[in-house]
Amino acid sequence: MTDKTKILIAVGGTGGHVFPGYNLLKHLAEQKYSLELVTDIRGFKYLNNVRDLDISILPSSPIITNNIFKFVYSFIIIFYSILRAIFFLIFKRPSVIFGMGGYASFPLCIAARILKIKCIIYENNLIIGKANKYLLPFANKILVSVKDVKGIPLKYQKKVFPIGNIIKKEIINISKNEKSSTDKKINILILGGSQAAKIFAETLPKIFQDCLLQGVSLKIFQQCLPTQNAQLKSFYDSINIEFEIFNFSNNLINYFSKVDLAITRSGSSMLAELTNASIPFISVPLPSSAENHQLKNAIYYKEKNFGFLIEEKELKDKLPDLIKNFYKNKSFLNKIKQCQSQFSDKNVYNNINQILKDLLNEKN
Repeated sequence: MTDKTKILIAVGGTGGHVFPGYNLLKHLAEQKYSLELVTDIRGFKYLNNVRDLDISILPSSPIITNNIFKFVYSFIIIFYSILRAIFFLIFKRPSVIFGMGGYASFPLCIAARILKIKCIIYENNLIIGKANKYLLPFANKILVSVKDVKGIPLKYQKKVFPIGNIIKKEIINISKNEKSSTDKKINILILGGSQAAKIFAETLPKIFQDCLLQGVSLKIFQQCLPTQNAQLKSFYDSINIEFEIFNFSNNLINYFSKVDLAITRSGSSMLAELTNASIPFISVPLPSSAENHQLKNAIYYKEKNFGFLIEEKELKDKLPDLIKNFYKNKSFLNKIKQCQSQFSDKNVYNNINQILKDLLNEKN
């Protein structure tokens, strides 16, 4: 590897693709690679406030099969995107493409195959995503967060390498608080992307009010949409609950030392971050997630005793009793912390270094 070794990181249009890609980029920058991140318009919105980052935007589209006209249109967009990606790669001349999942990564990885550029794909969910599934035959290496990822045929298993979750190094290296929580009040962190922020802001405050009326002492740290700030503040003031409202933040680690419990969607990166930080969580899967992958993520972490699972339709019925049980007996949370403290993704970046070194030394 030399200073001139160039790597392109292609990420899809959701935070679950963008943030692992950004974490990977920061790590590889420390290794002195020449780097560029490629995404589409949806993915760029997560990065438009990031400075000193070389970003390119290419068009992308999912394959739409439920309507003939939409299918033809999506096929044209994908074909056009692959052509653009070919010319883009000829101009950029990278040594390796990292595809982090999502349809924005698909054209670049296909173009890489055509141009005989080495390609690595990464899957952080418990079931292979659609874009990555299409790319399995073309990838040189298939990196997965855990060995239990479903949907990868046996014929591709020799290319599969479990490496861990590509999350922030600050979280991997966080000092875990293994002491039992003795403060009677329960401090709860509410997390989620735009869809979760909206639903949680509409549903959870009334549940917290019910808990207060039954003698449960709470402090709430809630992520919400900017348009919900005033409404949430007004409601929490009216019920006399301690709270802190914040909007989208890249510095969630600042809240981790303040809370006993998190309520979150079931994106793989967020569940991994909370587990590495030893924060018990209640995961609420997004019902519309592709292949129902968020439910699969939540079940996996629940079975490992790293957190709890409540489906969105069951929040009003199950969440109040669960919070009351935590309030009466914090040993439930402490047991989860003890299980989480045995888990770490500390080797993920060393694993990437070795796999990348081996791939760069391989002859085409």
